Amino acid sequence: MAEPILTVHELRKEFGDVAAVRGVTFELAAGGSLGLVGESGSGKTTVARMIVGLEPPTSGRITCCGRDRSQPGRSTRERRRRGREAQIVFQDPYTSLDPRQTVAQGLDEILRVHFDLPMAERRQRVHELADLVALDDRQLRAFPRMLSGGQRQRVAIARALAPRPKLLILDEAVAALDVSIQAQILNLLSEVRRQTQLSYLLITHDLAVVRQLTDRSLVMQRGEIVEQGPTLQLLDQPQHPYTKLLRSSIPRPGWKPARRGRNGVK
Repeated sequence: MAEPILTVHELRKEFGDVAAVRGVTFELAAGGSLGLVGESGSGKTTVARMIVGLEPPTSGRITCCGRDRSQPGRSTRERRRRGREAQIVFQDPYTSLDPRQTVAQGLDEILRVHFDLPMAERRQRVHELADLVALDDRQLRAFPRMLSGGQRQRVAIARALAPRPKLLILDEAVAALDVSIQAQILNLLSEVRRQTQLSYLLITHDLAVVRQLTDRSLVMQRGEIVEQGPTLQLLDQPQHPYTKLLRSSIPRPGWKPARRGRNGVK
């Protein structure tokens, strides 16, 4: 049996007297896709930040790609290696993009940090990344302020893919987008996974989103996992009252949005 790409064991995070994460344990299979679902304040984003090293755990163990990452990387070399193992895409891509760099320049910078490649190969890789996330040459030459929210999220995904990570963490990565743009980004992520065999950890409050992108899901409430299992099982046969509450907030099977005219009337 293949070793999991990610193992989290008895993870705990305390902020003063408050335990934001309490005893969280799960595994993510190589090439798999896992949803971590819960409302704001449930602890799911704190788990993601600990996995990528933005927050140190109070206790517990995190193993990614067979290596322990429970403590912060001690050297630049180790931090870069960790960046080639796992990357994260946040809800608001604008804050992670340098406003002084074009999209192409930002991607090229990441390639220079992680790989010793000649300029011609870096340029080719930039275009490969752009093709993968459906960005055209005009958008590659653009600055972040010139792009729409959906385009900036595509850039953020391309930047995360640039180091060729094994694990991609998506922290509410489509929550701020219009529904039609959400669908485009989710379809894009499904296609990227098909092409690259990436493992996904999807952090979200929206069970409708995990239906499209994940195989299994965990439901978090107040820092603890209250239910877990195959995503479709959680959607169709939730057992925990909190999961049932989340389930009741998504459209029923067969639901379709109303088609409206110019004046907003159906």
